[in-house]
Amino acid sequence: MLVVMNAHATEEQVGAVCKRIEELGFRAHPIPGAQRTAIGITGNQGEVEPGAIEELPGVVEVIRVSKPYKLVSRDVKEDNTVVRFANGATIGSEELAVVAGPCAIENHKQAFAIAEHVAKSGVRFFRGGAYKPRTSPYSFQGLGEEGLKIMAEIRDQFGLLIVTEAVDNESLDQVEKYADVIQIGARNMQNFSLLKRAGRARKPVLLKRGMSATLEEFLMAAEYVMSEGNYNVVLCERGVRTFSDYTRNTLDLSVVPAVHRLSHLPILVDPSHGTGVRSKVTPLSRASVAVGADGLIVEVHNEPDRALSDGKQSLYLEQFDELMTQVRQIAPVVQRKVADRGLALTTRLNSASAR
Repeated sequence: MLVVMNAHATEEQVGAVCKRIEELGFRAHPIPGAQRTAIGITGNQGEVEPGAIEELPGVVEVIRVSKPYKLVSRDVKEDNTVVRFANGATIGSEELAVVAGPCAIENHKQAFAIAEHVAKSGVRFFRGGAYKPRTSPYSFQGLGEEGLKIMAEIRDQFGLLIVTEAVDNESLDQVEKYADVIQIGARNMQNFSLLKRAGRARKPVLLKRGMSATLEEFLMAAEYVMSEGNYNVVLCERGVRTFSDYTRNTLDLSVVPAVHRLSHLPILVDPSHGTGVRSKVTPLSRASVAVGADGLIVEVHNEPDRALSDGKQSLYLEQFDELMTQVRQIAPVVQRKVADRGLALTTRLNSASAR
């Protein structure tokens, strides 16, 4: 169910409605929008009796949401969700969010070399794995907390926001402590206990689509996070498993406009995992921007041939520069823009001088 509030409803009126919903034994999820506040109701096994709520001050109507996902749906929130950060960066706004960095943090020197380069390119988000779920138990599994500490240093020095993956509840505790965005990887998209734990975190969550997940399953996974009270969720298309073996996965760009039609949540595209082939990353990045993605998450390495994880799909630094040049040319065609070169560094330097 969904409670639609009057455009001029006060905070007190919204609070009174939430209190009444909870008195009835349900959970209230107030989600402010540009024109109105909508309050989603979860925890109900059947239809809520509208009369118990619709007569309260500030309520316009109580309507039934037919989709299995409630809080994710545009029925609850018509305008797009924009995830905002303290340094002015956003995900879901006019500015394309570009997330770049290595698949895994290998050592201090490697991470800093990549971070400095991407920061100068106009990137505002740095990705890097401290915990790595690998197909083989003998593959490099990440540096753990040591890797998180390196990324925290990168944020301090270059002004980049940190995006990194949690693989279980224990690692999520550490990721929440160090990162700016908690990533839930494709292998954990339906790890429901992990999704609930991420929903109780106070950091934005980047949720990657599972390797064989339908669009509805993808949105329902986001619903798990939001149902716990965390409404700052960003989706990520990273390719699905098909019969084709030409690339590592098949990047499903049709899901981008489908998500925008059904949901208010922003969606990024990961062309690195989506193809698994370095030469395909830039072309698919161009296509992702053209189809309306809210941003990209790209793997970059200073020495891809020596990378401990996913070197074959990681761009060389100069290739990433070319990608950014091409994205800057395409973005205005779809009413988007890309951050100025070196903006993260400038923001960091200005902040340091102000102190």
